[in-house]
Amino acid sequence: MKIVAKKKLWKYLFWLGPFLITVGLTAGLISEQWGLIPLVFLIAGIVISGLGIIWQSYQSNWWNRRSTQAGTNALVATLAILAILGLINFLGTRYHLRADLTEAQLFTLAPQSRELVRVLPQPVKVWVFDINQNPQDRELLENYQRQSSKFKYEYIDPQARPGLAEKFGVKDYGEVYLESGDKRQLVQTINENERLSEIRLTSRLQQLTNSTTAKVYLLQGHGERQLSPGKDAISQAVQGLGDKNFTTSPLNLGETSKVPQDAAVVIVAGPKRGLFEGEVKALQDYLNRGGNLLLMIDPNTDPKLNSLLQEWGVRLDNRLAVDVSGESVVGLGPAAPLVTEYGQHPITKDFGNGNSFYPIARPLEITSVPGVQATPLLRTKPYPSSWAESDLQSEKLEFNADKDLKGPLTLGVALTRKQTPKSASTPQVSPTPSPLPSPTTQSKTSPTPSPSPKTPQALPSPTTQSKASPTPPTSPTSPAPPTPPASPAPPSPPSPAASSQTATESRLVVLGNSDFATDGLFQQQLNGDVFLNSVTWLSQQDRQPLSIRPKEPKNRRITLTTTQANLLILSSLLVLPLIGFAIAVIIWWKRR
Repeated sequence: MKIVAKKKLWKYLFWLGPFLITVGLTAGLISEQWGLIPLVFLIAGIVISGLGIIWQSYQSNWWNRRSTQAGTNALVATLAILAILGLINFLGTRYHLRADLTEAQLFTLAPQSRELVRVLPQPVKVWVFDINQNPQDRELLENYQRQSSKFKYEYIDPQARPGLAEKFGVKDYGEVYLESGDKRQLVQTINENERLSEIRLTSRLQQLTNSTTAKVYLLQGHGERQLSPGKDAISQAVQGLGDKNFTTSPLNLGETSKVPQDAAVVIVAGPKRGLFEGEVKALQDYLNRGGNLLLMIDPNTDPKLNSLLQEWGVRLDNRLAVDVSGESVVGLGPAAPLVTEYGQHPITKDFGNGNSFYPIARPLEITSVPGVQATPLLRTKPYPSSWAESDLQSEKLEFNADKDLKGPLTLGVALTRKQTPKSASTPQVSPTPSPLPSPTTQSKTSPTPSPSPKTPQALPSPTTQSKASPTPPTSPTSPAPPTPPASPAPPSPPSPAASSQTATESRLVVLGNSDFATDGLFQQQLNGDVFLNSVTWLSQQDRQPLSIRPKEPKNRRITLTTTQANLLILSSLLVLPLIGFAIAVIIWWKRR
């Protein structure tokens, strides 16, 4: 009896271990101080519980029982699951992993927005003066806040804090303001029908944090695209430049005779008539002093820019770019090439395999020129999907191996040229052109190093305009006569004060189409991104992000006619149930 009583005493004594552990945890959690007393209780409880488990297993052979092993396995599995869930919860709190499955990535910030917020020079705060907190707006602001600790937002009730509302000049509920330092700017006014827009927020954020504004001039006077709203105008493109903190102004070189000194970029958008020689020279001088030029030249036009383009190794092909790949899938005609292949360049770095299209475009031919770095931006699909059509009058577009050029075709190119100081001016010599000039083939030759002139062959002659350059260091015995000179000598050395900022290089973007930037087409696919990113890169504002612009939600509502609606009702309420009933009857009949 004494042995049995002693065993029961030890059994009850070991229950003291869990009790002491509970006391220690309670004391520590309530006092929020894990001092000596809670630790003593915890250590004593753990020791007693451990001794109790060891003694119990020794007395009853407890560890060898099947029930003990099963219970231990269940306990270990439960603890492992709890540990894994705890680790997942910890990682989910520390790191945010989100997957946006919508087609237009509606719940993901565009690369431009992310890059802009990550490099914020100073703290920025968004003030939303509204009583109601829309979940969609909060989600958008949370996405911004995740990119940088310098971005904050707060909802304010104008009635509860009238002083703050008066400070911002709030006039109505739903006004959203940006504040950075002593700068404040209205973003937009939100309501039930218009939610907070990423496009406007990113645009205003860029304007607020960027202290400089670049001046963009658009050449006029030769049938270029109209800047104000109208048929075939580029007003949406001009508005897009304004949203990116560019200042735009028209430019008529026939009146000013030279490009203004504050011009960051000059755009020539679809001229229908040729430029005067003095205007071309003004553009050349602008590039020679570190300027930046965007040329969008349509087919069947001759802007008289051949001499300028030859200096950069670019030739305009008068043939028409034809692409039959998107005719059946996208609904575009063969004269609107669909581009999904882009060059490795800051302008197109985030385009991936996105779509852009260029109705009535002309190919470009790129030749290597010393000192000029060229990067093709837009390339069509390989033959037989695309080719350059020479017969523009034919109603049926077919490839002709004798006249047409197989794809892929280059529709756009970005070029850079380092600026080197010129020691003296060099006169230009314009010799007599070749007796068989071709409108589709133009290049430069250097008559000085050539031992003998080139005889025109059956193919179009590449010699329509030549420039002699007696001062370049090129050896006269060079065995490559057609190689163009390193750079043409301007009439006078460029002055460092000719531009508002010292430029180390001049940049040129040539596109064989201007229709893609017109109103209506500008907002389609990546068309607007090609234009805006080209201007941004040309402006040489390295702090300004270059990425795809934020996208607005796509309208996916279906508009049905009365006949279509009635057909849908009959098919869903009558036809489909009858089909199901007929199948059931057939199955029942076969199983009789």
